Order: sequence, then structure tokens, then C-alpha cells
Amino acid sequence: MALDPQAQALLAAFADMPALDFTQLTAPAYRAILAAGGGFAPGDPVAAEEDLLIPTANGSIAARVYRPVVDGGDSNALLPLTVFFHGGGFVSCGLDTHANMCRCLSQRAQTVVLSVDYRLAPEAHFPAAVHDALDAVRWAAANSADLRVRPGPLAVAGDSAGGNLAAVAAQRLRHGDVTIAHQLLLYPVVDCATEHPSYESKGDGYFLSADQMRWFKDQYFGPAADHAQRADPLASPLAAGDLRGVASATIISAEYDPLHDEAEHYAARLAHAGVLTTHVRWPGQIHGFASLLGVLDAADHALTTAAHALRHALHVEPFRLR
Repeated sequence: MALDPQAQALLAAFADMPALDFTQLTAPAYRAILAAGGGFAPGDPVAAEEDLLIPTANGSIAARVYRPVVDGGDSNALLPLTVFFHGGGFVSCGLDTHANMCRCLSQRAQTVVLSVDYRLAPEAHFPAAVHDALDAVRWAAANSADLRVRPGPLAVAGDSAGGNLAAVAAQRLRHGDVTIAHQLLLYPVVDCATEHPSYESKGDGYFLSADQMRWFKDQYFGPAADHAQRADPLASPLAAGDLRGVASATIISAEYDPLHDEAEHYAARLAHAGVLTTHVRWPGQIHGFASLLGVLDAADHALTTAAHALRHALHVEPFRLR
């Protein structure tokens, strides 16, 4: 369908801004540009937010816990956990930029959300973010009592680069001591080695550009990386040979996104492997749209859809503390 009118208006506003020169751009400069941008709606009110540190093999990383207002007002309810990884091309963003998404998912899905502030590139190249993500999920599963969440199966979720980390976690932990009930992937990066046709058809003029994705990948892998490293399933979950036994998936792609082909290929491969998979291509929308609350009506609708998927997969019927 045609580009959503609200997205079109947003792109028209971006068109008046100076173009980024990705041959000269540095990660700190890019982060400064994002920090100077306007904010979006804060998301749903939740009962509590708490910052904490997660111990990992490479030092502590920051995280934030979101607790919803429990349906029925039962303050003794133990809710299931969703571990969330933010997007930003592996280079930018953090706990604050994605707080609105986390609040909405927490409140609407009735799940505690643990948002993870993994290490960013280029200061920490691949696979640093992957190691942080895996350590965070393992830690969360082992510390359900301290987190005051329901023990047992949890969900992983993320948008864009965060969707990559969630998908990798679902693959790598499928046969371990962590039970992942569901993976929620919003317009994920799942192939860092190959440019699919949507890089050409949707790679210019729709917010996220093909050139920007190339820059993100260069920052993530560093100058010494070769094709084989980019095609490693730890970086490109689409490249994994066997997807049997991976957690059920909800994948939301955007019609006007250079990443939509790889997201849709991943959904098809999961389904072919026997994984229960729901894929929704959001019509008329651009990459990153679900975080643009207050600007795009589709953001609110997409987060409701995502939350319903989490709620269903996690069987949200709160336990009670005894």
C-alpha cells in the first residue's frame, strides 16, 4: 500500500535536515545527533521502574526493570519475565530511548520487562553485544526470585539490532538450562552478511537507508572483519543451519524498510523448521515505527499487537505469593 500519511509527514520533516555523510561520521557524533532530537510519547504508566546492574563475564552492565499495574490490582502476583534488547544499529540508543516501548509491552502484556543496556560498537565490537545478551538472559533466568518474577519460561524481545540479539539468544539457548517461551522481533536485523532486494527497493528515502545499515555493520564488526564473521549465526541468525526447537516467534516487519526482506525470510525459515511463527508486515510503515509513539498511530497499534502475542505465549495468569 502507499506510505502511511503520518510516516510521510515525518519523512518530509527529516528531508529538511542535513544529510549524514557516512564516510566521515563517527559513532559519538551520531549519538549526539540522536540525543539532540525530539522525544516521543512516554508510553503507558507502569507501577514501578527500577535500575540495576547485571553481572556478566565482562563486567556489570546496566538494566532497568518495568513492573506493570497488575490486572485486578493484585500486588502479590508473580508475573512472567520478558528480556528486552533495544535497537540502534548496535551503535546507539539505550535504556531511556526505548523506555516507552518497554512500558507499553510491560503494561499491555502483563509481564515484567528487563531492558538490557548491552555494550555498544565501535567501542565494543562483535560479539560483545551477543555475549552481554546471553549473559543477561541466563542471569535473569537464574535470579527469578530476586527479580520477583514467575520462575520458568521467559520471553526475549527486541527491535532492529535488539531483535538480532533476541533472535540469537533464542537460538543459542534453546538446548540449555534457560527455557525461552517466545521471541518477539520487531523489524529485526537477521542478516549482516547479505543485502536483500529491499536494500535496493526501500534503501533510500524511508528513514533507515542502505548506506546507514552499511555504516552500522562497519561499526559493529570493525575494519578487520571478513564475510565469514558477518555470516556467523551469532551475527546473522538467518544463516543458522538448523532452526528446529527454537522458541515460537512473532515477527513484525515494516513495508517501507530495507530490512523487511530478511525479516520475512527469517519468519519463513522458522515456520519451515516447524516453529510456531506469526509474521505481520505492517503496511505503509518505516523502520523503527513502533517506538514513535505520539507521532505515528501505527506505533500504538503495533505495540498492542506485540503485547498480545507475549501475553498469549507467556500464559499470563498471575501466580500469587504465599
